Amino acid sequence: MVFKRRDRRPLWKMVAEFFWPRGGWGRAALYVKHRMRRLPDTPEKIARGIFAGIFTVFSPFYGMHFVVAALIAFIVRGNVLAALLATFVGNPLTYVPIALVSIQTGLFLMGRHPGAAGSEETYAQKFFFAAEDLKNNVIALFTDVDADWTALKVFYHDIFYPYMIGGIVPGIIFGLVAYYLSVPLIRAYQARRRGALKKKLAALRAKAEANKHDTGKQAADLADQDHGKGSQ
Repeated sequence: MVFKRRDRRPLWKMVAEFFWPRGGWGRAALYVKHRMRRLPDTPEKIARGIFAGIFTVFSPFYGMHFVVAALIAFIVRGNVLAALLATFVGNPLTYVPIALVSIQTGLFLMGRHPGAAGSEETYAQKFFFAAEDLKNNVIALFTDVDADWTALKVFYHDIFYPYMIGGIVPGIIFGLVAYYLSVPLIRAYQARRRGALKKKLAALRAKAEANKHDTGKQAADLADQDHGKGSQ
């Protein structure tokens, strides 16, 4: 196949690059910033897209962040591509603190003690037990084993629902911060880029005029030479 990799990466390398991509997260961030600046749209619309992407990162809908970000960007009339790029703020290095802040905020808003969800089991254990329940219940569909939803109910009650509710507040806060920081930066970059393009166009016009003048002068010189030969 045309787009198939010639060198198949081993599984451990694929996992390692998921947590630390080639060139590091700093290079990835610079790439996203470069692409964001060059989007052909107004600063306000791009910034609204960034808001949508940042807000989405604080939601528990992993695997659907692109869809959620695009939907929110459409609702707030933001740039969809900017929203998709902004979701890269959420990565394996930032998801843990984002999740903790969202869950603790959700528990607080629900009137529950922030440490209550982790009093008996850790968050990691609840994720693991919920995944085990989900796997076993899928197997139960094709066997005589009874389905057990206990761990999934605990996961929903102690993690997913508080995460979904609690992510709204920090999502809005960080999204608005990103919006108000992005607008002047994008506007300044676009103005500087327009100025650079105008200078480049002016230089090209001047060069074209100079070439035209040189061509006309050469044609006049050739005409004079022909006229002189004809007189002789």
